[in-house]
Amino acid sequence: MSERVVGPRRILVVTGSRADYGLLHWPMRLLQDHPAFHLQVAVTGMHLSDAHDETWKIIEQDGFPVDARIEMLIPGKDSPTDICQAMALGIAGFSQALPQLDPDLVVVLGDRFEIFAAATAASMCGFPIAHLCGGDLTLGAIDDAMRHAITKLSHLHFPSNDEAADRLMRMGEQPDRIHMIGSPGLDQIRHMAFKPRDEVFQAIGLAPGKKNLMVTLHPATLEQGDPLGQAQNLLEALDHFGQDLSIVLTGSNADTGGQAISGRFSHYADERPNAAFRANLGTDLYLNLLNQVDMVVGNSSSGLYEVPSFGIATVNIGSRQDGRLKAASVIDCGSLAEEVVAAMEKGFQADFSDVKNPYGDGCSSVRFVDRLTQVEDFTALMAKQFYEGPLDE
Repeated sequence: MSERVVGPRRILVVTGSRADYGLLHWPMRLLQDHPAFHLQVAVTGMHLSDAHDETWKIIEQDGFPVDARIEMLIPGKDSPTDICQAMALGIAGFSQALPQLDPDLVVVLGDRFEIFAAATAASMCGFPIAHLCGGDLTLGAIDDAMRHAITKLSHLHFPSNDEAADRLMRMGEQPDRIHMIGSPGLDQIRHMAFKPRDEVFQAIGLAPGKKNLMVTLHPATLEQGDPLGQAQNLLEALDHFGQDLSIVLTGSNADTGGQAISGRFSHYADERPNAAFRANLGTDLYLNLLNQVDMVVGNSSSGLYEVPSFGIATVNIGSRQDGRLKAASVIDCGSLAEEVVAAMEKGFQADFSDVKNPYGDGCSSVRFVDRLTQVEDFTALMAKQFYEGPLDE
């Protein structure tokens, strides 16, 4: 590390996908505007992938200069071996970038393998880490283990709910380092100026139907069976409702099987006038669509985090999100076509306009930045003690 210069403290935010960037946008905005901090941005993973529309460009369009690009994904490959090799590339890349950027604090969010690689390098290189959205459970995905591993590598914790905060203490994290702030993804919704319906659907190139759906499916990496088979069952369920539905399908993530799901979704949309596929919508268009659709179907965490704020149903398929805190508007179902159909019919009939989102009030970013201003010395956080006291402290 270089010799410290007195001035704003450098806060490096690491983002690896459209998903975590959607939650990190407002923390980044407040850090950028705060006189006590100098924001640094490192992008990796899907942000740098042609197959995922090189979403790092959206970050720069939003006014956040990118300080480091860490290539790690292997183009066209997503087998378990490929993912392991990608993680190794990520650790190597971050181990070179971090000493050059020399941040006072590294900020990471969530549970992706890309973020685990960044946290591993930061820990080994001696940089303190703040982790957002730790302590959750997603029992159907390997992300669950990644999230808990990142927790043990991190030094400050900003969970999205009280259950997650309690879980962090059970993992031995000190209570005075755990600060429940809610989900920062809701901050973006709170600040949105939503666009008219026609403008939103024109941006997709799709006419609105009697009912409108957003569909996102990721591989459930701990489930038995073929991810593509689950995707096919979902598409059969959509066909059950005929041409009255207008369907926006989004691209899958970089996990094993994700490319196959995205390819199948794209083919499905090409064959139907009432469907459109987009590998990536960007945060602005994504949230504007959520404000227009009648239901979200799939297994994305966004269906639990953000969608309840729009007062519509989430049909949550399979085990990927098992264990995660859920609003009353989340309808769990199996992955067979008939199970998805039944859940969708239930969602269309229900009224969730008054549902309460359990992930906060849209002020998480203010709490996050305020807490960082209270830390006098980030380096002093590096020495951790294992907490063995009562959980109600």
